[in-house]
Amino acid sequence: MLYSRIEGQGEPLLIVHGFLGMSDNWKSLGTQYANEGFQVHMLDLRNHGRSFHSDEFSYELMVSDVFEYCAYHKLKNISIIGHSMGGKVAMLLATTYPDLIKKLIVADIGPKYYAPHHQDILAGLNAVDFSIKPDRTQVEETLYPYIPDFGTRQFLMKNLYWKEPGQLDFRFNLKVFNEKIEKIGDALSVDLVFSKPTLFIRGGNSRYILDKDIPDIQKHFPNFNLVTIPNVGHWLHAENPKLFLEETINFLKEQL
Repeated sequence: MLYSRIEGQGEPLLIVHGFLGMSDNWKSLGTQYANEGFQVHMLDLRNHGRSFHSDEFSYELMVSDVFEYCAYHKLKNISIIGHSMGGKVAMLLATTYPDLIKKLIVADIGPKYYAPHHQDILAGLNAVDFSIKPDRTQVEETLYPYIPDFGTRQFLMKNLYWKEPGQLDFRFNLKVFNEKIEKIGDALSVDLVFSKPTLFIRGGNSRYILDKDIPDIQKHFPNFNLVTIPNVGHWLHAENPKLFLEETINFLKEQL
């Protein structure tokens, strides 16, 4: 069973993080959604955060995990927010199990194929040698030449934990990501459609959802709206959480 943080009471709202993320990334926003009357389930996907590690990794398996989680917790009529890789999971879940989903929010990712583009990040992560028992400062110093952006480094550093006294490690399953990285970019199958209300929300400075992608989005999600948050990149929910919350709450509370 997937690890989750559950907060609040009311209609179920699932939040699914992106690649190399985890539920903790959504802790602040999760509390705010709970304050708006939702029971918020912030998930750790397989091979991420505190969820189980597996040699198998694909969108189909991640969707199966989330479906089993919903069945275990007896969740129905769910709204779901997915960011980046989590948005791909949310799209596949909604198109595979449309009766389970009430509303879909996809943050800064489209249904198209994305070529592998995490090579520098993976190179930095693989450069960390935990056998010499580095401290957090030494880990960051190793990452810096590969990942000069401070925000991205801090995002990745959140995955560090004390595996045992004096021994740090990453929570995610780096070995599997090295082997299966091409899976992250998989496209949604051409025949899959979700006709219920869907919100795509993109960063104005991001290149993940381009205007030319809109016809493809409309084909899969005919009842969609696209909102752009200005002056933010791919981590739009972290860069402007106030506007992200406002846009998503307005959509979630809009009467069907």
